[in-house]
Amino acid sequence: MVRPNLTNDQRHRIGCYLIENSINCKPVRGQMKVVAAKFNVDRKTIYEIWKVAKYQRLNGEELQLNSKMKGKKGRTPIELPVAAILAIPKGERGTMDALSKAIKVSVGTICTWVKLGKLRSHTNAIKPALTEENKFHRLNFVLTKLWWNRITGTLQFKDMCNVIHIDEKWFYITQNNAKIYLLSEEVDPYRSCQSKNFITKVMFMAAVSRPIYDDDNNLIFDGKIGIFPFTFQEPAKRRSKNRAAGTLETKSIASINKQVIKEMLIEKILPAITSKWPALLSKNIIIQQDNARPHLKSNDPDFLNAAQATGYNISLTQQPPNSPDLNILDLGFFRSIQSLQSQKRAKTVDELVFNVMQAWDEEPALCLSDVWLSLQSGMLEIMKTKGHNDFKVPHLHTTESSSTTTN
Repeated sequence: MVRPNLTNDQRHRIGCYLIENSINCKPVRGQMKVVAAKFNVDRKTIYEIWKVAKYQRLNGEELQLNSKMKGKKGRTPIELPVAAILAIPKGERGTMDALSKAIKVSVGTICTWVKLGKLRSHTNAIKPALTEENKFHRLNFVLTKLWWNRITGTLQFKDMCNVIHIDEKWFYITQNNAKIYLLSEEVDPYRSCQSKNFITKVMFMAAVSRPIYDDDNNLIFDGKIGIFPFTFQEPAKRRSKNRAAGTLETKSIASINKQVIKEMLIEKILPAITSKWPALLSKNIIIQQDNARPHLKSNDPDFLNAAQATGYNISLTQQPPNSPDLNILDLGFFRSIQSLQSQKRAKTVDELVFNVMQAWDEEPALCLSDVWLSLQSGMLEIMKTKGHNDFKVPHLHTTESSSTTTN
């Protein structure tokens, strides 16, 4: 049986007891055995303590019987070979196994370095390749969002409250790979489809603006204009176990062309703007879109006539080419909506549309406000890199004011 180590206090009491029960620095017969039984330690340990105590007593020193045992040390950690790791191309460090073989250490050592924060994992996303002309347009676009504050003598971002960002995104009825947490006794769920390349999906067009708060930080306008599916209904041609022939079925529009986009803008987006736009905001509204081929030109006559009929001064504008980081929806809001939608189960197109709409309604306005602040942070980085996209948007730990300044 492994006996516990003595504490420093116990060692001191043992030493004092032996000295008090000794004659001419010789312990009374049988005392070593009594003390060893009392403290549940081996007699050799008592002898070692007595040897030190006796030496200190004869030399007139104060008793110092603290243990010299060091704390738990374990194996000597392997130093991180910084130079060796830097010499390995980043593309050849994709897995712990590949890195461990390259620098000739165990995978366990790599895991230890990761836990200690000496190494970190990184998922690298491909960004659009930019030409010099692209960089110029990106930088020029950001500069148009600034204004000079004569009172503070600084450049500030415009509030951009009259700008509406629109974009499209495919939402899938299920993901190819789904991660869930199960109890140890639970059975693994079974999912199947006829082809992973043809999972049911629906494209949506969303329109968002910047949320508006009053002086007391109360929400006036949530900024969510609307999200609309590209779907149509047609009667079922044949009878099945799920519905009778002639029942209206919701189907996804597979080909999104310019005519479909025009109908969506005129029939859905413009009415939503006129019904939700706050009266306190400017009626000079700018709809910002990317440069996808099906998107309308800013001088499209049908759109201009429909926009004029709303009573608002609504215009279309294109963001710089290859610049998804300058659109609120691509920057993060679509991803937030998708994270909520993917948690809801759907078997039909109608259920998928319902789940996306529900996720849209559940998303708080604060999340949209945070993405707008991320847009401003990204614009600052674009100016620092002279129009490039080789940067990481800084993480905003606290809520900032709506008018970010820049020097």
